[in-house]
Amino acid sequence: MVKQLVFAITLLATIGIFSFTINRILNYFRFTRPAFQVRHFNQRIWLTLNVAIGQTKIFRRPVMGFFHALVFWGFCVIAFGSIEMIIDGLFGTERCLKFLGPVYDVITASGDIFGLLVGISIIIFLVRRVFFHIKRFEGIEMKSVSHLDANIALGMILFLMLSLLGMNMAYYAGMGGTGLEGVYPVSRLLSGIFSGMPAAPIDLIYEICWWSHILLIFVFANVLPYSKHFHVFMSIPNVFLSRLEPLGHLPNMDDITREVQLMLNPDANFATPPSDAPVGRFGIRDAEDVTWKNYLDSLACTECGRCTAVCPANLTGKRLSPRKIIMDVRARMKEKGPGMVRKGKEFSDNKSLVRDYISEEELWACTTCNACARECPININHPVLIVDMRRYLVMEEASAPGGIKGVFSNIENNGAPWQFSPEDRLRWAQDIELHIN
Repeated sequence: MVKQLVFAITLLATIGIFSFTINRILNYFRFTRPAFQVRHFNQRIWLTLNVAIGQTKIFRRPVMGFFHALVFWGFCVIAFGSIEMIIDGLFGTERCLKFLGPVYDVITASGDIFGLLVGISIIIFLVRRVFFHIKRFEGIEMKSVSHLDANIALGMILFLMLSLLGMNMAYYAGMGGTGLEGVYPVSRLLSGIFSGMPAAPIDLIYEICWWSHILLIFVFANVLPYSKHFHVFMSIPNVFLSRLEPLGHLPNMDDITREVQLMLNPDANFATPPSDAPVGRFGIRDAEDVTWKNYLDSLACTECGRCTAVCPANLTGKRLSPRKIIMDVRARMKEKGPGMVRKGKEFSDNKSLVRDYISEEELWACTTCNACARECPININHPVLIVDMRRYLVMEEASAPGGIKGVFSNIENNGAPWQFSPEDRLRWAQDIELHIN
């Protein structure tokens, strides 16, 4: 009964802290702009199964992609065991899902095997991060705290797997290999380390591993929202809510589209906003101008660097890092969000996403080739965000590189990007003789 009470208090505290954190993040979504209507659910479900569950994009780097997929699939399988532990902890039961019979055997065996595989994968990840210089893990946006965050999270996952295996080994040894609920192929092989040990110490080890595992889960769940590993929760929703248009598609601005349509057809009956409606901002200047999808992308970003590693601008030495752009959105909302919650969307701290976080040089270095969006394992679309920040610079500040300003001027004066008069466009063909048979 004492164990149940302590567990219940711990669980309530975990849920309370997690709910507070998630509520704070959800509040920030109130200050974002609309993106698109979520439709075509069948297509989205298939995309989620393919990209998020199947991890297909991660396998473009086959070796490390395989280990990452093992970790993801392992978490999916081990989650069943965690749910069982929560039920057992609350109600004082033991192996409450054993009524599933053969299905339970499959779940426990898979969890036992994945406990080892995930542990090995995490050790490989830690060794690569600590002892090898992986270029895509570096960059101006990757501060020392980013590396520390990754190492702490990986260390916690490793201890989760060790406590899981320790718990299973002690359970197998304590039962003497008979009367077991479930199947534990790995723990059966490793449980020999307990041979000859009295029952009492084995039971104590089991309890220590049981509590260590479940408490680590509770701590990990509340650390994740403040970590790059928040993608553990956010990656699947982000893939489900992907933009379904082709990568090269850039959405038009509704206000501009309406104005162009009215110029082409003044008699058309287009819906116009009320005369007293506030004038909206063209493009993105600060955190409150991003769409809910842009902010969701920033929360889901794994900081893996695959986008920056394939960016042609970055590869040729320019300052642009697509990963930094997404991370800056998250950092800026984290900085400005509390003020907007207290004082409303009009709150200003005399900073902005554009320039204070992201320079014009970075934005104009992008070629909109979509290599970053194609490579991203969770379908973040960087160019749409970058183009919207460019739109702000051009349409509200008339700020653009000289060459682009020349193109704008030519279009305005000559109706074409070139500096030649429209009357001179066919001069190149004056001396050409055409013979038609």
